[in-house]
Amino acid sequence: MPIEATLISQTKELIEKYDTISILTHINPDADTIGTALGVYTLLKQNTTKKLEIINISDTLPRHLDFLQHFARFKKKMDFENSLVISCDCATASRLGVDIKDKKILNIDHHSSNECYGSVNVIMPQYASASLVAYELFKDIYPISKESAEAFYTALLSDTRYFTTSSVDKQTFSIAQELIGLGADAYKVAYNLTQRKSLASLRILQRALNSLDLRLDAQIGFLSVSLQDIKASGATMPDMDGVVDYAKSLACVKIGVFIMELEDSYRISMRSKGLDISKVAQAFGGGGHKVACGFSIDKTDINDIKDKILKQIENTGLLNG
Repeated sequence: MPIEATLISQTKELIEKYDTISILTHINPDADTIGTALGVYTLLKQNTTKKLEIINISDTLPRHLDFLQHFARFKKKMDFENSLVISCDCATASRLGVDIKDKKILNIDHHSSNECYGSVNVIMPQYASASLVAYELFKDIYPISKESAEAFYTALLSDTRYFTTSSVDKQTFSIAQELIGLGADAYKVAYNLTQRKSLASLRILQRALNSLDLRLDAQIGFLSVSLQDIKASGATMPDMDGVVDYAKSLACVKIGVFIMELEDSYRISMRSKGLDISKVAQAFGGGGHKVACGFSIDKTDINDIKDKILKQIENTGLLNG
């Protein structure tokens, strides 16, 4: 489904009104929010005279994405006072981590749970990544350079887990082909996403796999790491990316759950094989996609957390069809 012409014209008009633009990414960033933001930053830098800033407030960014142009320009706070905000791949304004009250916002996303907090909301849940939304939105406004195409393609490849998610369709491959045609280096992107793992990421994965706990006739697979595991391995938040997929990869498992202990809470990531688990996350105040979502929960005994999640899964009737 193409993006409506009215949204494209509204986007163009909004950008033309501002001399300064703040491009924001969500807390604990993944490649989709980073790649989408860098793609937008690059095309605006190349095609306009706007003053730009690109922000993520997290302590650690995924270092394997540093091959993308302008990655080093990320900073941790928003300095522009009267700027247009462009939000990338963020369903709720709170996940941006900065005060955007009273700001004009261009909201670019593909989460069906997006709260439409923008002045202009370009939300396309049928698109496989937020970067595809950004690409389709901007390609009729500005020329897309090799550098922007590579950032958008990186986001796409990562968010689809190398074209293996249920969101992948004919359009996904068609746009991927366009991005490669514009100069995105498919080999370089794949190399950086798959061949630059940190030692800490393998150490934390080992500890997570040792925690494997199968429930409900092995249809639910839990993996978990404690604060002690994280400190002992030296892992940072980006090192946890993809751990939950190992639980889901078991033949018998229908829903994989990764529980990560933080200082004052637990962060839960969930993945499924086609089952709509978004309502489970929503029940705990979280959100995401139908087959990939997450939430946070207050500190308590980890077995109590597992029981609460299992009860919520059973209440949805997902495993009963």
